[in-house]
Amino acid sequence: MKILIVDDSKAMRMIVRRTLRHAGYGDHSVEEATNGKEALEIIQSSPPDLVLSDWNMPEMSGLQLLEAVKEQALPVKVGLVTSQGTGEMRAQANEAGALFLLTKPFTPDQFRGVLEPVLG
Repeated sequence: MKILIVDDSKAMRMIVRRTLRHAGYGDHSVEEATNGKEALEIIQSSPPDLVLSDWNMPEMSGLQLLEAVKEQALPVKVGLVTSQGTGEMRAQANEAGALFLLTKPFTPDQFRGVLEPVLG
């Protein structure tokens, strides 16, 4: 299983990677991208099984990435991670086809809760 972590913050990418390990998903292959545009290029050339994307990023947001993935019918699942999980953002994420919207800060248990149905 290949997971793509997308966040403009290197520190946050490291936190997500560490949380995946602590949640029991450390044996999966993990790649990283610094924004939605870079992530879309990776997805188009070598699709991961799951994308964990920050919402707010320069060049292309996580929501724009999700919309591009759906528009191009790319075979990937996308979950969004954000520091502001408002009701409006949750509605937008659901409407765009996100698997989940996880609010920062998060715990390994929260990761397990949203990833278990996806990764098994």
